[in-house]
Amino acid sequence: MSHAVLPDFELHPQLSDPRLPELLHPDRLLWTPRELAMLTRAVAGDLAGPLRELLRFDADQRWWARLALTDGVELWLLAWLPGQHTKPHDHGGAAGSFTVLQGELAEEYRYPGCPIRKRTHVAGEGIGFGAGRAHQVFGAGSEPSASVHAYSPPLVPTREYASLDDVPTEIPGIVTG
Repeated sequence: MSHAVLPDFELHPQLSDPRLPELLHPDRLLWTPRELAMLTRAVAGDLAGPLRELLRFDADQRWWARLALTDGVELWLLAWLPGQHTKPHDHGGAAGSFTVLQGELAEEYRYPGCPIRKRTHVAGEGIGFGAGRAHQVFGAGSEPSASVHAYSPPLVPTREYASLDDVPTEIPGIVTG
């Protein structure tokens, strides 16, 4: 009798919803921006209640928790008070996505060689993006915000910039360590 080998994956210890392993497709090793967007949209929509129970807001810094990790994707929950923001960064050659769970996020972003653009994302909205996008995200509006983020491949370090003007004309490939 043969036994199926199940792919390894990690889940946040307080997140036990049986739908999450199905959404994670643990056997998928590389996700497209579209697949990542579908994942963050599904998690933000289907698991909104359990995610809100995990949320913490901190006046001194943004709060975050890793929700899941497989060989192909990492999934995060981030909390933002109005005005809290990331530094300008890219995702080290990984594709990514985020969907706003609650509130509103403002984003300034840039593709290499292109102008800086601005966009606002409200609850239920999000975006999937390829490896060449650099951005800075801000908690916008007057209420606390939260968002679900996914990156593939997982565990790729970000690269920070002094400003989006400093993004090179070509984003280098995957950062290793």
